[in-house]
Amino acid sequence: MHYRPATLDDCQLLAEFNAQLIQDEGHRNPMSVAQLTERMRSWLAGDYRAVIFAAEQGPEPPQQPVGYALFRGEPEHIYLRQFFVVSDSRLQGIGRAAIDHLVRNEWTSRKRIRLDVLVGNAVAIAFWRSVGFADYCLTMERDL
Repeated sequence: MHYRPATLDDCQLLAEFNAQLIQDEGHRNPMSVAQLTERMRSWLAGDYRAVIFAAEQGPEPPQQPVGYALFRGEPEHIYLRQFFVVSDSRLQGIGRAAIDHLVRNEWTSRKRIRLDVLVGNAVAIAFWRSVGFADYCLTMERDL
């Protein structure tokens, strides 16, 4: 695997990945890819950072992007806002390797990582538990 920091030039790719993430997890977010691109641009221009994961394609670049993580440092933890691996690259250890890379290389300044998972996303819940995360809080809501 190859890991690189995302730049503002990557916002379109990250937005396309984010649109897939929204669909895969069953999120209610109705934003278009264009809107997600602008939102990603504002996040990366602000406090958020992203790392793109790419699969090796042989001895020379370019590598094929297969996922990303979007996060920011909070006073007491890292907040992992988005984490995504393309569907045809899942169940190959890419997500686990990416989390390991991030813990060892990007998230050394904090002692805790927090993230949100939709309660209906059983596959994601199982993944996060398999890489060491534990339930901490359940947010509830009621439609009016």
